[in-house]
Amino acid sequence: MEEIWELYKNGRWVVSFLTFSIYFFVAFSFILYLYIVASRNRKIKRERLRIEYNTEIEKLMASVIFEDVSFASLKGNKNFLVLFDTSFFREVLTESLINLHKNYEGIYAEKLEQFYKESGLIKDSFRKLKSLKWEVKCKGITELAEFNISDAFDSIIAHSKARNKTLKITAINACIKLAGTQSIVYLVEHSDPIDDWTQLNIIGAFKKHDIGDSEGIELLLESQNTTVITLGLKLIKELKLTQKVPFVAQLAAKAPNTTIKYEAESLLHTLTV
Repeated sequence: MEEIWELYKNGRWVVSFLTFSIYFFVAFSFILYLYIVASRNRKIKRERLRIEYNTEIEKLMASVIFEDVSFASLKGNKNFLVLFDTSFFREVLTESLINLHKNYEGIYAEKLEQFYKESGLIKDSFRKLKSLKWEVKCKGITELAEFNISDAFDSIIAHSKARNKTLKITAINACIKLAGTQSIVYLVEHSDPIDDWTQLNIIGAFKKHDIGDSEGIELLLESQNTTVITLGLKLIKELKLTQKVPFVAQLAAKAPNTTIKYEAESLLHTLTV
């Protein structure tokens, strides 16, 4: 200890330390510069490829939608197979399919769904559900829900209790799209608190997907989770479900707390006036 203290007092270490610090800073700055340049070049290359791929994909999708070209017939095209083997091309292709599916209905939408399944892009979406990154999981959930893959419901509902709020909302919204009011059963049993922002997103999902059958929404009022009960009251109010008045009245008479009682009575007044 005395030798270390003497070395510290004479100050000889200062020059070595400063020299090392300068070299380290210069080396770190150079490496960071190279990383930024490489990252920028990679993004530029991806955008250039995206433009090229979109040109090819537009022609491909036009033939699938309007000329009844199947994925099986495209396997004879070597150029297409080379492109399809690259993950980035499949990513751009999936994005294009989703955009088209949102704008088409009926037989055209069915053709896109069939292509999504036959091409194996559905497998890419299921793999994304197993990713450790929440944003990748959200992407997979969105893709499966967009193409109405009902077999994915159980895999998606498992993410409705995720800690990440965005992932949780994405999963619940997807389940509402896939199962409609049948997804209510899972909300009733939801043990975690559902905050106001998540409730607004759930209500928005019901409105967006135009859930015509409202049977089962009253089950939310029987939940042991008070935030789920509040969600049920808000849904009844927003969707103007006057046929649920008896259930709201029953809740008002046996409310678990004064807050829920007040919300139920207020909703009764709104629906009956």
